[in-house]
Order: sequence, then structure tokens, then C-alpha cells
Amino acid sequence: MNPLLTKIIPLIPSILKKKRSWAAVVALLVVGYFATGSVSSGIDWMWKEPRDLLVDRVEAARDSQHAGAEQFRDALTEFKAVVDLPESDLERQYNTLNKAHKRSQAAADDISKRVDRVVDASNSLLEEWSSELSDYNDPALRRIAEQQYDQTREHATRLIASMRQIEDRMQPVLASFQDQVLYLKHNLNLSAIAALEGEATIIESNVDILIADMNRSIAEADAFIEVILKREQS
Repeated sequence: MNPLLTKIIPLIPSILKKKRSWAAVVALLVVGYFATGSVSSGIDWMWKEPRDLLVDRVEAARDSQHAGAEQFRDALTEFKAVVDLPESDLERQYNTLNKAHKRSQAAADDISKRVDRVVDASNSLLEEWSSELSDYNDPALRRIAEQQYDQTREHATRLIASMRQIEDRMQPVLASFQDQVLYLKHNLNLSAIAALEGEATIIESNVDILIADMNRSIAEADAFIEVILKREQS
């Protein structure tokens, strides 16, 4: 059980008898909800071990990247379809593209939020681990633990760097989507479609690169989770 929760649980009965205790509980739940969109994920650190918390958050970030890749692929499909539409359908297609852009932006925001939570969980795990290394009495066991700590820290650093790279890669793609949606909005005619057609190849290339990077980051996350779980079982 999480050390913090171990300390909190025995105090709960006496705390709840106090007049303002329920306000504190509600405040904690509200902060957790607005920070993460979920009450349980916002306060999961209260009952999960740092290792389990990190694995859960890496899995959530991986799944968010996978969903983001699908969304960007769908948005690209919608964008490419506009060049083949008759002029009478342009306003309808603008609305479709605008929604696709907003969904892509939401997917990007969710990925960034998940990566931030991975960073927090990684820092928590490594800080606790580092502080406990000096508690070993056996020098041989301490050296093994220090090696495992160094390996985990290096792997976590690579994973986070990979996820941050995805954040950077998403921005020019989102900017391109936004520019073309605005251009279509301001020029709902065939001349606008001609201009968009020239941009389609460039955007497709950028999306392909982004999705390839996402797939590599997802594979890195899977490898990290596998290492942590194997170490837990050994």
C-alpha cells in the first residue's frame, strides 16, 4: 500500500468527525477531477504504490498516443476528401474539417496531459527509490538496487523524451490543419480548393511522420512496462 495512504487511513475516522473535514474531502475530489477529468485518476496516488502508479500512467499515455494517431489519420482522410468535392458541398465539408481539427487538438491536449502525469509518477518513484538506497545494510544488495535504479531512470528518461518528441511533432501538423480550415472558411470557392490540393501532399507527409513517431513511442512504452512488470515478478 502507498506509504502516504498507510498514514492517512487510521486518521480518517477522527478526521471525519470534525466539522470541516468533509469540505476538505470534497475539495480534494474536485481538484482531482478538474486536473485529470476523473476523480479516481486524480487521487490514484493515494492508494497505489509508485511503481504501479507509473505503469498505469505509462499505459494511459500509450493508449492516448494510439488514439491520437487514429484521430490524426482520420483528420487527414477528411482533409484529402475536400479536394474532390463539388463547390456546392464546400460549406458542409468545412464544418466536417473544422470538427476534425478540434478533435485532433483535443487528442493532442490529452496526450500532453498524460505525458505530464507520467513525468510526475516517474519522479515520485525515482525519488522514493533513491532515498531508500542508503537503507540497505548489505553492500552487495545495495549495488544491485543501485544498478536497477540507474537502469530504470535511464529507461524512463528515454521514454519521456520519446513522448515529448511526439508533442513537438504534433504542433506543426495541428498548425497546418488550422491554417487550411481557416483558409477554406474564408474562401469557400473552387480557388480555395485548388490551393488546398497543393498543401495536401505536404500535410500527408507530416502526418505520416507523426504517426510513425507515435508508433515508436508506443513501442517504447510497451518495452518500459514489460521491464517494470518483469522486475516486480522476479
